[in-house]
Amino acid sequence: MSSIRLDRVSVQFPLYGGSARSLRNRIVSSATGGRIGSDARSRTCVEALSGIDLTIAHGERVALVGHNGAGKTTLLRVLAGIYVPQRGRVAVHGKIAPLFDIGLGMDGEASGYDNIRLRGLYLGLSRRQIEGRIDEIAAFTELGGFLDMPIRTYSAGMQTRLSFAICTSVNPEVLLLDEGILAGDAAFMAKAQMRLEAFVARAGILVLASHSDSLLASLCTRALRLEHGRLVADGPLQDVLSPSLSSSLRRIPA
Repeated sequence: MSSIRLDRVSVQFPLYGGSARSLRNRIVSSATGGRIGSDARSRTCVEALSGIDLTIAHGERVALVGHNGAGKTTLLRVLAGIYVPQRGRVAVHGKIAPLFDIGLGMDGEASGYDNIRLRGLYLGLSRRQIEGRIDEIAAFTELGGFLDMPIRTYSAGMQTRLSFAICTSVNPEVLLLDEGILAGDAAFMAKAQMRLEAFVARAGILVLASHSDSLLASLCTRALRLEHGRLVADGPLQDVLSPSLSSSLRRIPA
């Protein structure tokens, strides 16, 4: 059974020299971004996540909400194993399908077809499984002859189509999704929405970062609100989206 547990997880990015002073000024004067602090070596740093305690069970569909810079993408990357926290423990059980960075596991010099194979291996598919799915993936992308060309020649939208088609061909146990992957032309996105819903239905756990209340309502039942790298609320989706109307929302003290 898939599961996620984080115990007092903190992620810091150290700053150096003039960049530390200029970024400090930008963050202090802004309503978004991480919190300025210092690490164990007394270096100035941005605390992108601070003291996150979190448990997600098999079958849960969880939304990450908060302002730009609140820590949503950082948390997704921690769950995917891309970022290693400076403090705390992360335990994720189950095959992870990260669907939030179109370049992850891709080679710009390789063709579209070769990238299907490369990213398929990255996602844990065997070579036989990849070859059995490659025609379906290719057809879904609608990229035709472009699949024989290096993906560095692709537009961002073409790369997104390819990445989306590959990632949604697996059976994930833990699905990590950012709404940005759904950007594209309307006709393709209508088709992608149907594929995404089937993909989510196969997942043991969904964690979705989004600013779209309608998208969250269609896929999630629980929500976590992040502010400046801290988890400040956890509860039913509608309660977290409209905290002033809720008496059951669990607010988490700083």
